[in-house]
Amino acid sequence: MKQKKQRRGFEIWTVFTWVIIALFLVFFIYPLANLLRQAFFDANGFTMKNFIKFFSKAYYTNTIKNSFKVSTLTTLCALLIGIPYSYFYSFYNIKGRKLLIIISVMCCMSAPFVGAYSWTLLLGRSGVITQALAKIGINIPTIYGMGGIILVQVSKFYPLVLIYMNGAFRNIDSSLMEASENLGCTGLKRFFTIVLQLSMPTVLAAALLVFMRAFADFGTPMLIGEGFKTFPVEIYSQFVGEMADDWGFACAISCLAIVITGVIFWIQKFATEKYKFSLNALHPIEKKEPKGIKGLAMHLYCYIVSAIAFIPQLYVIYSSFRNCNEVFFLPGFSLKSYKSAIKRNLIGAIKNTMTLGFAALAIIIILAIIIAYLTVRRKNFANEAIDTVSMLPYIMPGSVIGIALLTSFNKKPIAISGTLLIMIVACVVRRLPYTIRSATATLIQIPMSIEEASISLGASKLKTFFKATVPMMSSGIVSGAILSFVAIITEVSSAVILYNTKTLTLTIGTYISISYSLGVPCVFATITTLITVIVLLIYIRITGTEDVRL
Repeated sequence: MKQKKQRRGFEIWTVFTWVIIALFLVFFIYPLANLLRQAFFDANGFTMKNFIKFFSKAYYTNTIKNSFKVSTLTTLCALLIGIPYSYFYSFYNIKGRKLLIIISVMCCMSAPFVGAYSWTLLLGRSGVITQALAKIGINIPTIYGMGGIILVQVSKFYPLVLIYMNGAFRNIDSSLMEASENLGCTGLKRFFTIVLQLSMPTVLAAALLVFMRAFADFGTPMLIGEGFKTFPVEIYSQFVGEMADDWGFACAISCLAIVITGVIFWIQKFATEKYKFSLNALHPIEKKEPKGIKGLAMHLYCYIVSAIAFIPQLYVIYSSFRNCNEVFFLPGFSLKSYKSAIKRNLIGAIKNTMTLGFAALAIIIILAIIIAYLTVRRKNFANEAIDTVSMLPYIMPGSVIGIALLTSFNKKPIAISGTLLIMIVACVVRRLPYTIRSATATLIQIPMSIEEASISLGASKLKTFFKATVPMMSSGIVSGAILSFVAIITEVSSAVILYNTKTLTLTIGTYISISYSLGVPCVFATITTLITVIVLLIYIRITGTEDVRL
């Protein structure tokens, strides 16, 4: 009987393994294979014409150069701003720290083009700051072009560095700091030779994340890039633009995007191996009270950086209540923009957003729990393959995933293009790696002996999993799920490829309404921000900490 139970337990987990593999084959591997097929094959068979077309024209290759230029500068600026901010936040008792971290997280969780739109309201050609300075004879450059893209991306992505570095600084043992101080290593010298060196794996991980996000950002350069065209914008233009008549060429560009991001990922991974070590803070850092001029400078730095990133978003909320005749803001306040937004399917967008968010999240949680258990507790070749494949979307632009899904599922037997289901699939594929990582990190910390004790008391392996293991994983699952939910409801890069009028979401509603109104996009963005704030407050309430861990 005992052998029979063990065999049954093994078989059910084997079933889970093959079900997960089948899902990845259908909804991820097959779309990618189809993308490759359209890039390399036409009606006459194998061809390289799409790639020859791309590399033979400077216009196309310049989009890659532009994306590298913007992403590199954005990454450097985000590191230069985020690392000192995190150092002050982690080592000193900064007043209002909870509010500061919430503001920072809200900035990085919002849709990129919402930040871009908010900056155009301030620094665009008719922006309130631009006009105010012009009246006193000061002419400033507009937000449009490469400089504006970098400004918007840095204000959105520096919190990613802050969040990552907070985790690294928490793991530094105070005895190391005291020992360096006893040896005369203090101040900036200690920061660069001790603190930064100990945190280098995290610095590299944060740099990769910022670079990937900046490289894949579609909304910001689309809205304010004007003549400065980036790679993701070109992918979108070739697929759904006015001159888009060659899906093979669009698929070829998408394949190049996968290769480029993959190479960057492996370079980062190779560099991280040089600094591969672990830290365990037996004596956590005790935060000091910032005093004197240094304390004032720290507070001003944190407040000013947060204000620059967040004030544009506050201005969007403020503008949603201004009197507006669609193309101009008028004196006074009214709910006219909200009435116009309701006429333009605001209620439907909210319903679609919440349906998309909860449906995708439910699937993500189930898959993440199972995959985490398979990869941690039942190591074998198949499960390791699942672990590797599940992380691939982490390095892929959302627009590429959107194109792959749309070109693969627009005809029978799986004709789901134009439905909310295909958007749910895209969100699950894109956001699953984050929740898997959170669930896996939690499961690794749970001793195997607890599960063995449950089995020894007569519980089956499956019952042990659901009654003992999953409840112990709940904190990591819940925290990862909440942050994934925010990422889902602010998704735009894949959604802009997949949506139609019936599947309009809040972020897409913001994007398309920018072309015909000033007030309506502010309304869509305000509702999105409100939902984001509520979700983040729930996260803080459940986890009991203001430190968000991505």
